[in-house]
Amino acid sequence: MTQTAASAGSITIGGDLTVNRLGFGAMRVTGPGIWGYPADRRAAVALLRRVVERGVDFIDTADSYGPHVSEELIAEALHPYPRGLVIATKGGLLRPAAPRWDADCRPAHLRAACEGSLRRLKLERIDLYQLHTVDPRVPLAESLGALLDLQREGKIRHIGLSNVTVEQLREARKLAPIVSVQNRYNLEDRAHEAVLDACTGEKLAFLPWYPLAAGSLPRASGRLGEIARKHGASTAQIALAWLLQRSPMMLPIPGTSSIAHFEENLAAAAIRLSEAERVEIGR
Repeated sequence: MTQTAASAGSITIGGDLTVNRLGFGAMRVTGPGIWGYPADRRAAVALLRRVVERGVDFIDTADSYGPHVSEELIAEALHPYPRGLVIATKGGLLRPAAPRWDADCRPAHLRAACEGSLRRLKLERIDLYQLHTVDPRVPLAESLGALLDLQREGKIRHIGLSNVTVEQLREARKLAPIVSVQNRYNLEDRAHEAVLDACTGEKLAFLPWYPLAAGSLPRASGRLGEIARKHGASTAQIALAWLLQRSPMMLPIPGTSSIAHFEENLAAAAIRLSEAERVEIGR
C-alpha cells in the first residue's frame, strides 16, 4: 500500500476542519533565504502537486515567504484546489530585504496583507489565517480586532496565532476565538513546552515550525540512533514520529524543496514508537 499522510491520523481544527496530522510547510519552495523564486520553478510546482497526491491536506504558508512567492506557487500548482485541502497562511511580518523579518501588525496592514493573500491564493476565504507575530508597538486587541473584522466579512474562516507566549495566548483567547498556535518546537528546542501543553489542554492545534531544526538534529549516534536503526528509519523520521506522539493536538508541518526529502518525511507518519522509546527520546 502506498504511504500517505493519512497514516499520521487526523486532527480537527476549529470544530469543522479535519485534516491529516502531517502537513506541509511551504516556506522552502521559495529561493535561498526564503527570498525570491526558486531556481527551478517547475520542480517547486511538481513538489506541491506530489504533496497533495500523497494525502497531505494541510499546507502552511505566509505572505512573507518570498515575499508572496510561496502563495503564488501554491496557486499555480494546485488551483483549482481539491476538495478538503486546507491552506493556512499568515500576515504580520514585512520583508524589506532578504535578512529582515519586521513586525507590522497594524490593523490596516493586516487587512491589506489578508486581501493580498486572498488574491494570490485565488481564494474567497482563507480557512486558517494566523497572526504571524505579536507586534510590540501594536496592542494585541487592535491586531486581533482587524482579524475579527475580516472574519465577520467572510474573508477568514478561523484565526490562529504564531510565535506567542502562554500569557499572550491567554490574552488573545479573551479577545477572539483562537483555534491554533504555531511556535518553534522540535526535539532539541522545547522552549515552548508550556504553550504546547496549554494547546493540548484546550484542544487547540499546535503547529511546530522548524520541526526538524533544519536538519541539525543528531544523526545516528547515541540512543536516538539506536532507536532509528531498530525501526529501519532515519533520526529525522524518528524525531517526526516523536512529535506526532507527543500530543494529539500536534500538527507537524515539515517543509522542503525536494520531493525525495518530502517522501522521507512522509514515511514518519507510519512509525509507532513504544511508550518507553517516546519517553527516552524526550528526555
